[in-house]
Amino acid sequence: MNTAILLMGHGSRIPEANDALHAIAEMVKAQTGCPIVEVSFREQHSPNIQRGIDACVEQGAKRILLYPYFLFAGAHVLEDLPAEMEEATRRYPGLEMVLGKPLGVHRKLAEIVCERISDSLGEVGWECEAKRAAS
Repeated sequence: MNTAILLMGHGSRIPEANDALHAIAEMVKAQTGCPIVEVSFREQHSPNIQRGIDACVEQGAKRILLYPYFLFAGAHVLEDLPAEMEEATRRYPGLEMVLGKPLGVHRKLAEIVCERISDSLGEVGWECEAKRAAS
């Protein structure tokens, strides 16, 4: 059965800000080996989620993992994305869809944040003083 991954981001009015999700999609495609990996946006940028689902179906997908590239399960993840899935189910009655979990709290995300903090501190020549052990 043909499985697709649809990465769903919020979307920005600034087109370059949306390029990051396309770069992530390429990495996901390479790392998972999944031949169908598409990108869509909830608002302010194309393609919207319905068009992203269409793109997956047009490539032969019979089931789609809709992955919310969001930090937390806010209103978009809990309300808007399930509504998008309902709409797609009406358009494609036999299509199987599952909504993945957002990024959330994860040790690897903390590691990335620490790397970015270190980079930013290094760019301005600052450092954090290590806590001294109480003697």
